[in-house]
Amino acid sequence: MRRAILARHGETGLSAVGRTNGDPAVACALTEAGREQARELGRELAGERIDLCVTSEFERARETADLALEGRNTPRLVLAELNDIRFGDFEGGALTDYRAWAHAHSPLDPAPGGGDSRAQTVARYVKAYRTILARPEETVLVIAHGLPVRYVLEALEGRTPAAAVARVPYARAFRIDAAALGAAVELLAQWAAAPAWSSGAV
Repeated sequence: MRRAILARHGETGLSAVGRTNGDPAVACALTEAGREQARELGRELAGERIDLCVTSEFERARETADLALEGRNTPRLVLAELNDIRFGDFEGGALTDYRAWAHAHSPLDPAPGGGDSRAQTVARYVKAYRTILARPEETVLVIAHGLPVRYVLEALEGRTPAAAVARVPYARAFRIDAAALGAAVELLAQWAAAPAWSSGAV
């Protein structure tokens, strides 16, 4: 891979009302606004060659890819390692409740009820991005979730994960060359090996 284009999915019915969904088996389609965001992403990328599109297993990521790449014969790859964090007992609840819990706990603490820890989640994203970096295709479009995109954007600035992170806009393209993405991923790998919250993000 020589270049990645990272994007979060479009708005969903749950995200529009601030509810969590970390289970890919739960139906969570785009809203009409989210579908238009995905189409707008497609218009933004219309003049760019895309050799591969990678998504998570979630309906919202796959639907965003379908709309953004409509009319193209772009190969697809689904990586479960890009899936959103599993929220455990916070599944389907208010995102603000989960964020308050995460802010008060260590990155090594899994969410109660069988959820993921942030450290586990970051390690999983590192694995996904290493798979993407090793791909032979030149330009790879990655459509996933807020956390895997935000963690890379922060790492590009030399910042490691914080308990609370800024949201990523829906269906906005972030273009990153392979060298920069590789360096960001290695910073995240180092953090996942010895995780401690940064105070740099909000």
